[in-house]
Order: sequence, then structure tokens, then C-alpha cells
Amino acid sequence: MSDQLLQKPKLNDARKRTKNETEQIIYAIPEIAINIGVGLKYMIQTYGCQGNEADSEKMRGLLESVGFTQTLVEEEADFIILNTCAIRANAENKVFGELGRLKHLKVAKPNLILAVGGCMPQEEVVVEKILKTYHQVDIVFGTHNLHRLIDFLIPAMEQQKVVSVESVEGEIVENVPTVHENKFKAWVNIMYGCDEFCTYCIVPYTRGKERSRQPEAIIEEVNDLILQGYQEITLLGQNVNSYGLDFENRIYHFSDLLKALSNLEIPRIRFTTSHPKDFSDDLIMALAEGKNLMPFIHLPVQSGSNKILKAMNRKYTKEHYLELIGKIKKAIPDVSITTDIIVGFPGETEADFLETLDLVKLCDFEGAYTFIFSPRAGTPAASYPDDLAKEIKKQRLYQLNDLINEGFSKGNHRFVGTVQKVLVDGHSKTNKTVLTGYTEHNKLVNFKGDESLIGKIIDVKITDARTWSLVGELIND
Repeated sequence: MSDQLLQKPKLNDARKRTKNETEQIIYAIPEIAINIGVGLKYMIQTYGCQGNEADSEKMRGLLESVGFTQTLVEEEADFIILNTCAIRANAENKVFGELGRLKHLKVAKPNLILAVGGCMPQEEVVVEKILKTYHQVDIVFGTHNLHRLIDFLIPAMEQQKVVSVESVEGEIVENVPTVHENKFKAWVNIMYGCDEFCTYCIVPYTRGKERSRQPEAIIEEVNDLILQGYQEITLLGQNVNSYGLDFENRIYHFSDLLKALSNLEIPRIRFTTSHPKDFSDDLIMALAEGKNLMPFIHLPVQSGSNKILKAMNRKYTKEHYLELIGKIKKAIPDVSITTDIIVGFPGETEADFLETLDLVKLCDFEGAYTFIFSPRAGTPAASYPDDLAKEIKKQRLYQLNDLINEGFSKGNHRFVGTVQKVLVDGHSKTNKTVLTGYTEHNKLVNFKGDESLIGKIIDVKITDARTWSLVGELIND
């Protein structure tokens, strides 16, 4: 393998943060690659968060810009990409299992090109494992050079293996072709990377430093989506609340961006994910003005124990978080708030866990993503002493989930008898006569209606509430 086709990640380089200005790149299709995909089909399997889903949409755009067409049948595919997640070991194990399963396709179809991209290749141990064990993989690329996917494809089509993973702070690449999976809801990246360095999290190493897109570029993208008829956008960032803090020549924060976007003709605006330490009073005021800013906030807390929060390097206390929740609920009385919580973090005692349960009760969360701590190689917490029995961790997770589900159900029941505006997503997976959609508070609603309503915002009266969903009936004009 020639040197230019072999670039492995380096964890020590991924840790580095400088004050260097972020480079802005305008993407252009390589002339040599025009039409190289004509007559060929691609398939993308996406693992992980909304950021990965947005990256997959860029991969789709890149491939279709040079002539590829999408297939959902892997036997038909000439190019298969696994866009991966590194946040937990379970996610990585799924990818390795899938790579093993796909080996038979490579045998049956030698010209098939198999690629692994996303967060997993940013880890040294993952790339070494792929090179040692999964010889059927033709391309390995990371999060920083997604826009060079076509460049990697060209040598791969000539039977050359490509490993290109950059451990850098990262750039901002504009004008990357994008094909959205949904025709009325769209992801919009407003920033990339993370500088929080929570001790359990691999993301700062896989995604680079925090770097914000210029607001003008974001507004232009949203205006383009409006012209295409989109009804809802979700602003994406590892910590959207720190948007703009990296700007050197202007003062422009996340609250300023929300105010600007709220004046556009887009019916719904959401955002994810927030960090409690950067959730400012200005941001709360902007959200309280409402308009097209949805009354739903996902605000990860991770633990209710100050000792554990400090060990996690979360940079806030239980008291600060509760004060913040109080401010938000005072300004937006009907807001729905969800969170993330990790149990079984190294050093977590029964008293620490009870502090978490206490916080959950005080916050009245209407849902949460809950997990048992998963050590990630290269992060500080991976080396912390952890002698808590796995069975105790599981019991804590079950106990936490019971409490979370009570909040989920309570949060749903408060809407029974009300009329809610629902953006219709499509047919129910279990009943094709039933439509599903989401309210402004991000509540899933099932109701009967004609498929012509898909993609529209309509009024639905809520008639019943389940733990994880609502039941409603269509209100006819």
C-alpha cells in the first residue's frame, strides 16, 4: 500500500487544541470523477446519532453527484458504506459483526467496494483491527475527510486499498452536495467538534475542536430548504450552546442565530444537543419568544451526584442544573425536557445513584436516554478503577428506567383532551391504516388519516396517552 493511501489516526494528535483559525473550504466535484458512478449503485448503513445521519446524507449527495443511484438491496450494491458510531462498545460490536456478515458478498461479487467511515475509524485500535482482521474492507475514512469520499473511491475502483484518517482539529467544508432522507424534515449542521472533554466521551477525539459555521451560510441553507418546502429543521452540534464562541472577529452566539432563524418562514425549528454549562439566560429568552422555536429541550445531565459530575468533568453541579431547569420552566411553562443519564460510572456509590434518582424526580423529565457506563479506549475514565458488579449496574439501570418511564407517561397524559399540531411523518410501522407524526413538544402521535396528509402540519385531538406515545383523532376543517 503506497504512503499516500495509508494514513492512520493518532490519538495524541486528536487531543490537541490550538488557537489556529479554522480553515473554510468550498467543495467542488473533482473533474476526473464526473460520471464515474453512472450505472452503479450504492448503499449506506448508518449507526449512531443525528450527526451521523446528517453525514450519511452528505455521502448520498456526493455519490449521486457523480452518477451513483441508491439501492436498499445489498446484493445489488456496487459500493457499500458503513457510517459508524464510537460512543459505546455495543455500537462498535454491531459494526464488526456486520463486516463479518458482508464478507460473503465480497466473495460473490469481487468488484464490490466496501467502506467504513465515521467515528470508529478515528480510533487507532479500530483501524488496526480492520487492517488485521477485515481484509474485505477497501476504504477506511474518518469524520474530517468525508468530503473526499469521491477521491478515495477512484483508487478503490482500481483495486487499491485506501486508509485515510486525519487526527486534526478540523475544517469547515461548505457546498458539499446533500440528499436528505426526509423530504419535509432536515438536519442542519451549525457547528462541528467538541471541546468539553468529558472523561467518558470519545467525541472530542473523533470530531475535532469546536468550530462554528458562519451564520450567513446557515441562513442561506435554511432559506434553500424553505424553497424546497421543508417544514422542520433540526440544528445540529455536539454542544449547540457554544455556537459562535470560537468566532474571532465577531460576537454572535447561539441565541443570536435562533433569533435570526425564527424570523424565517420555516414552521418548526429544533436543536440538539445542549450542554448545561453554556445554556445562557439570553438563550432562554430567545426560546421563550416561541414563534417557530419548538417547546422541547434535550438537556443531558448524565448524573445527579456532584462527585460523579466532577469525575465526568461536566463543569456544573446538581444545584446548577436544577436552577437552570427552574429558569427554563419559568420562562417556558409548558416545555418538555428530556435528558441523558449514565449509571455505573466508576466510583458511583449507592448514595450517588440515589442523588440521580432525586434529580430525576425534581426535574420531571418527559423521557431520557439511559445507559450503563461503557469505557472507551483513550478516554480518562477508561482507566478509572471500576469494581462495581455488572449486575448492580443493571439493577440501577432498571430502577432508573422505571422512574423515567413514569415521567414519560406523565408528560404524555398532560396532553389528553388537547388539540396538538402534528407534523405527519408517514404510516405506522405496525398498522398501515394509521398515520404517525410528532407534536411541537416532540410527542409521537398515532391517528387515522389519509396518506395525503404526510408531510403536512395538521390539528389532531389527543384522545389517549400511552407510556411512549399518544393516540389522537384528526380534526377536519
